[in-house]
Amino acid sequence: MPSEVQAVLFDLDGTLLDSAADLYAALQAYCAEVGAAAPPYAVVREVVSRGGRAILRCAFAEDDAALLQRMPRYLDIYAELMAQHTRPFDGIEPLLAALEAAELRWGIVTNKPGFLTEELIRRMDWDLRASAVVCGDTLPVKKPDPAPVLLACERAGVAPARCVFVGDDARDVEAGRAAGLYTVAVRWGYLDGGDPHAWGADAVIEHPRQLAELLALQVSA
Repeated sequence: MPSEVQAVLFDLDGTLLDSAADLYAALQAYCAEVGAAAPPYAVVREVVSRGGRAILRCAFAEDDAALLQRMPRYLDIYAELMAQHTRPFDGIEPLLAALEAAELRWGIVTNKPGFLTEELIRRMDWDLRASAVVCGDTLPVKKPDPAPVLLACERAGVAPARCVFVGDDARDVEAGRAAGLYTVAVRWGYLDGGDPHAWGADAVIEHPRQLAELLALQVSA
């Protein structure tokens, strides 16, 4: 852990927010619209961190080109549903409050498209709290490329060496490490069937309170 942490960056879906139920509801609605059978929720939940194509692939055994044709309608449906059941994971709100109380900045680096990310964090009342938000279409590249993480550091006004990156996918760890950040993998997210201990993160945690402990923060019950 850096001796003087100034900011913490987070992945969004599967790290800060449990959004799987709404993403699945949108897939169910889309499948009903096109006359296809919806896959089980458990199958979809596991791949949420991989994005829309992975979610659609759970229902449609098609190549990327065909899935991309389906994407706009699926995302339109999701945009209508995305805050119905989505909530911060247990312990996230106290963690963010503790970061703010310690005058540490926090931000979001996600592969989710900007129009969805911005509306979702607004509905979570995080839009005025986050020091940086970098979305999947902010740059020509996305995680695991380190560029979005570096841009978030720049926007938050912190050096990468003074920043921590937290995520629930191997791509988060890869991007954070390549950008020169201390990386933390979480076990409460969607994980894509992977083992966070195998991703090469600097730390693996089971609950947000453990990140607060690593940062020596006081968290309210």
